[in-house]
Amino acid sequence: MSKILRTIAAAALLARLAPTCLSQATIVINATPSHSIPSTLCKSFSKAIRFGDGGLYAELLQNRAFQQVDVTNQASALTAWAAVGDTSITVIADTTPLSSALPNALQVTVPTGSTGSVGFSNSGYWGINVNTSWTYEASLYYRFPTATTFSGPLTIALTSSSGVVLASKALTISGKNTGWTQLTTTLTATKAPSNTNNLFTVTVNGATAAGQTIHFAFLSLFPPTYKGRANGMRVDIANAMAALGPSFFRLPGGNNLGQTIPTRWQWNATVGALIDRPGRVGDWGYPNTDGLGLYEYMTFCEDVGMEAIMAIWAGYSLNGASVAQGAALEPYIQQSIDQINFVISTDITSGPGAVRASLGHPKPFALTYIEVGNEDFFSSTYPYRWTQYLGNLTALFPHHNTSKTQTATISASRHPRIPVCFTEFMATSYHANPVSSQVTLLNRASVHVYQTPKKHRFCWFLKLWILGWVFSAAISSECRMTVIAGINVNTSWTYEASLYYRFPTATTFSGPLTIALTSSSGVYDVHVYPPISDCINSLSQTPNLIGFDAGSVIHSTSYYVQHMFSLNRGDVYLPSTLPWANGTLYLVL
Repeated sequence: MSKILRTIAAAALLARLAPTCLSQATIVINATPSHSIPSTLCKSFSKAIRFGDGGLYAELLQNRAFQQVDVTNQASALTAWAAVGDTSITVIADTTPLSSALPNALQVTVPTGSTGSVGFSNSGYWGINVNTSWTYEASLYYRFPTATTFSGPLTIALTSSSGVVLASKALTISGKNTGWTQLTTTLTATKAPSNTNNLFTVTVNGATAAGQTIHFAFLSLFPPTYKGRANGMRVDIANAMAALGPSFFRLPGGNNLGQTIPTRWQWNATVGALIDRPGRVGDWGYPNTDGLGLYEYMTFCEDVGMEAIMAIWAGYSLNGASVAQGAALEPYIQQSIDQINFVISTDITSGPGAVRASLGHPKPFALTYIEVGNEDFFSSTYPYRWTQYLGNLTALFPHHNTSKTQTATISASRHPRIPVCFTEFMATSYHANPVSSQVTLLNRASVHVYQTPKKHRFCWFLKLWILGWVFSAAISSECRMTVIAGINVNTSWTYEASLYYRFPTATTFSGPLTIALTSSSGVYDVHVYPPISDCINSLSQTPNLIGFDAGSVIHSTSYYVQHMFSLNRGDVYLPSTLPWANGTLYLVL
């Protein structure tokens, strides 16, 4: 028996209409469905811009490889790092870099006359969660810039901020190693700390290492990861996301595509060996390691059972720069073609498909939507860029088009909740400036709506309630689109203490909003909820669906609203008739 979303019955719990008083009312519900409800509508969300590193991505060491740092600014270059004991540490551009992608290293100098344990520490992302039931994977690279006769123990440890050793391993290093040598080990805590204010430390015996200079590069510490994936996701955050039963995951995050053309997100710089990923300055002001790359995004989608809404950079950056039409745009289009082929190509003998296969995934990933750019409605150049991109993409991927999704039978080798789909190209739109009036060959659009709740007012909610009908009219009259993929947030850009987490007013309205989207699901196919999460120690936008710190995850009240709708989805929508055309809207809290 199909499930029917009794939308009006649910809405009646929140509001009722009356002409002048609270008299009894009858709501007539038509038993004949007006339309089907897409299974994706209440089961989607967007990649969090803050934080991948230090959040969803499980790596525990901040600034692990000194990527994208200015070595002339040591205070910044040494973020999260500190000297231990009688020693000095400096980030340098190594004359023998670990790789062309990672030119920097940590130079540790042990002065003559040193005693005791000396070395350096990393404080993690506002702490390190140490759990006695976990086994941690630790690794680092070291070399001596000049060969010496030194040979001795190097201790890798987890300690409390007061110096209590929680876990440690001693490994031998040799002064003969002037080339980079990797050390790997596991750590298991024998003592439980009282909080997450803990450190990762690397030390030597000051007395025996006195006078030595040692270089270190790409240091890493991983706890257990979601579903045991190497280089994987933080378990508690991934579990919180998976519990919502999502259908889609928007990656690599809209604004994360690039603040400038040179610093744009490039898929090929985010795959392969970690020491070959240079990282980039993220769009929200902090370095991205790109350890969480395209391959990790796609395997995470598979592990959770959700599809990707994958964005490709389309010649426009957040600083307003656009690539010129014609030949200048072609290299960027080719990079996007390669990105798509990395995900879906069946050719695993050469090209991007072979790269994917070499990483352990010979079968193509499922992919339904490809978003061409992000919020490109800000730029007057989008029409020519969209046209040039679409001309190239549809020519090379003739079975991928801008028409309605065609779903095939799911193969047993794929996750049961991931369909095998033909892919559609979609544009980013905005309710105040729809791209349907600017571009052609458009059947799908990613509509971004950000609204701020106001105290004692909810006019923004009413605007969102009718948004579906507004776009429905625009679709039929302007470009005959059939479906819009809607993206919405109720958010605040202030930093009031009460807004660390979503407050009941916004949560109360997010329920009716979802109902409104359901009633307009002839227009909306996907309801995405960005941003998913933010670290409460470094908030950039509040509130968020999920808050977290080094040791805990906090579900907001809106999280539970989304959870309710996601796990109790309807299949069809029953239209209804209210007894009055005009009246007063009462909100029942």
